[in-house]
Amino acid sequence: MPFYVSPEQIMRDKADYARSRIARGRSCVALQYAGGILMVAPNPSTALHKISELYDRIAFAAGGRYNEYEALRKAGVTYADVTGYQFDRRDVTARALANWYAQTLGGIFTDSTKPYEVEIVVAEVGVKPDDDQIYRITFDGSVSDEPGFVAFGGQADQVAAALKERFHDDMTLTEALGAALEALAAPPAQGSGSGSGSGSAAGNGVQATELNAAHLEVAILDRARAHRTFRRLRGPRLEELLAESRAAASAAATAAAEAPESASDAPAAQAAEATPPASDDPPTGPPSASGDGIPKP
Repeated sequence: MPFYVSPEQIMRDKADYARSRIARGRSCVALQYAGGILMVAPNPSTALHKISELYDRIAFAAGGRYNEYEALRKAGVTYADVTGYQFDRRDVTARALANWYAQTLGGIFTDSTKPYEVEIVVAEVGVKPDDDQIYRITFDGSVSDEPGFVAFGGQADQVAAALKERFHDDMTLTEALGAALEALAAPPAQGSGSGSGSGSAAGNGVQATELNAAHLEVAILDRARAHRTFRRLRGPRLEELLAESRAAASAAATAAAEAPESASDAPAAQAAEATPPASDDPPTGPPSASGDGIPKP
C-alpha cells in the first residue's frame, strides 16, 4: 500500500538535505572594492576551480558539489555565448544569467528526486561602482540581489556577519582582501554549531594558517580593463597582496589596542585641567569663619 507524503513535506525534506550538504563545505565571498569586484574562495586545488569567467564583464563563483556547479557553469557559458551571438554582447547581463540559473535550479529542485547541492553567485562589474551587480542563487532557485558583498556556501551566515563588520565603500584591493580573509577565518559565534564537524577548526572550517596563496583561489573583475575584465590573482602578486593585507591588519590591531589606554588617560587629564592651580595670593572672598562677610553689630 503506497504511503502519502504531502508536497510540503517533500519540499521541506529536499531543502533540509541540500542545506545540510552545502553546510559541510567552506564558504566563499564576493565583495566590491573601488576598482571592481573581488572573489575569494578557500581552495587548495589548482585544477578544480570555484571561480570562473562567464562573459566579458561577468564572473561565476560557486560552493557545494563540484560536478553539479561545474555543469551549471558550462551551461551558463553556452547560454551567454549564444545570446551574445544571436543578439548583442550588451544583452548578456548578470541579471539575465541569474534569472536563467534560477529557472534551471528551480526546475531541478521541483522535478528531481535529489536537488542540486550548490549555491552560486553571478557578478558583473560596471563602468561605475553603482552599476556593479552581485546575485546569489540558492539550490531551490531563489535569487537575491546582494549590494556590496555576499557570502555563500558553508557557514555563510556567520561569514556574512563577520564581513559586514569589516566592509565599507571605496575599499582598496588590499583592504578588501584583508576583510575577506578575516571573515573566512572568523570563529563561530557563541551557541552556533559548525557545519564542518571539526571542533578545532574555525567556524567556516578554515584555519587562519591555511589562508595562504597555496590554499586560496582569488580572482577579480577589474573595472579598468576595457573588454575582458576577469583576472586571476596568483603567484607572487597574490603573495604580495596577502602580505600587505596582513600588515595593514596588524597595524589596525595595534592602533585599536593603544586606543583604550589613551581613552583611560583622558578623564584624569580633564580632572587635572578642571582643578585650579595653587596660588600664593590671599583669597579675595570672605573667610569661612565670617559667614557672609558682613560685620555684625
